[in-house]
Amino acid sequence: MRSFWLCFVPLFVAVDAIGLLPIFIGFTEGIQKQLVRKIIYQSMFTALVVAIAFIALGTAIFRFLNISIADFMVAGGTLLFIISIRDILSSGEKATAVDPESIGVVPIGVPLITGPAVLTTSLLLIAEHNALVTSLAIAANIIIAGIVFFTAPLINRALGKTGARAISKITSLLLAAIGVMIVRRGILMIIAERASA
Repeated sequence: MRSFWLCFVPLFVAVDAIGLLPIFIGFTEGIQKQLVRKIIYQSMFTALVVAIAFIALGTAIFRFLNISIADFMVAGGTLLFIISIRDILSSGEKATAVDPESIGVVPIGVPLITGPAVLTTSLLLIAEHNALVTSLAIAANIIIAGIVFFTAPLINRALGKTGARAISKITSLLLAAIGVMIVRRGILMIIAERASA
């Protein structure tokens, strides 16, 4: 159970469902409620399939390319830090014209729900825990994202655009801190490997 929560929290920060809320509302504005429900289910399914497939293939790619966990921790942590800083400094994204029939797959499912931050975090978590626990944590966070999207009208009224944006910035700051922590662990692991060699 402890492993699940240790996987759940970083992935919760990486998904940032509340932060995605203003973008989701922008994309689905003016679309009929029945179609919005279909879009949410479509986005959840797509996000889960892509995340699980990446977990399965990512480990095999590691072995094939002879990439160590420490190498990926430094690269992945740096990537998370850059993504979070970009999100902190951005003024917000505007929704562009998209096809309502495919919007659940792209861009909501991928890359908004399951994006670089989620994929990188999931592979790093596998190294410390295992694929099953990480997959369950990803599934739980995708379900939470779906619930947030279903309650979008209520949450939007309660938080307002400014509140949702503020929460997004806070979660991005936490993600930056997690990125720094991962880089630090990776560097210490490399030093330990060199010392024992």
